[in-house]
Amino acid sequence: MLALPLFYNGGMTANTIAINQLMDKFDGHHSVWLFGYGSLIYKADFPYLQRRPASIHGWTRRFWQGSHDHRGTPEAPGRVVTLIEEAGAICHGMAYLITPEVFAHLDHREKNGYLRLSIPMAFEDGGDIEGLVYIATPDNTAFLGAASEQDIAAHIARSTGPSGPNSDYLNHLANALRELGRHDQHVFEIQRHLAALQSE
Repeated sequence: MLALPLFYNGGMTANTIAINQLMDKFDGHHSVWLFGYGSLIYKADFPYLQRRPASIHGWTRRFWQGSHDHRGTPEAPGRVVTLIEEAGAICHGMAYLITPEVFAHLDHREKNGYLRLSIPMAFEDGGDIEGLVYIATPDNTAFLGAASEQDIAAHIARSTGPSGPNSDYLNHLANALRELGRHDQHVFEIQRHLAALQSE
């Protein structure tokens, strides 16, 4: 179960920097594990002490979050991944051991609707630990919600933002998951539809 901050009261704005900066209690720990399931898998633009493949249970990766700041614009948001609760699901990704000061950079990077929350994770090579994860919950104003993989692919095909085409985000994520030896039906199906659209 995720530990939501006490001040979280739903209906939050898309910019979550201020909320996440209040969540700076690390209980004296000099480092903490962060689970990445989207661009954090393939783009580690921050210092880390260790990097280990990991997974979380009861959550699935979905392209249901709008991106106003990286892969789209406020007028035409792109689509990026968040985590959605699903019984029995396993989401594979990458865990990074980082020091608390790194969160100043990460909170800005993940500011578009993502809350920093605690979550248990399991390492691929054995062992588990309580760590942190950024999740865009359905009540943030940038949340776009469910759509078919075909419709999501069409949305991604026409979206671009300051960080580049939305299609690059999808392809980098899909390729990173393949490099981890992990299959994600949702991600790969969207990529298949995108490739078909781009070949027309």
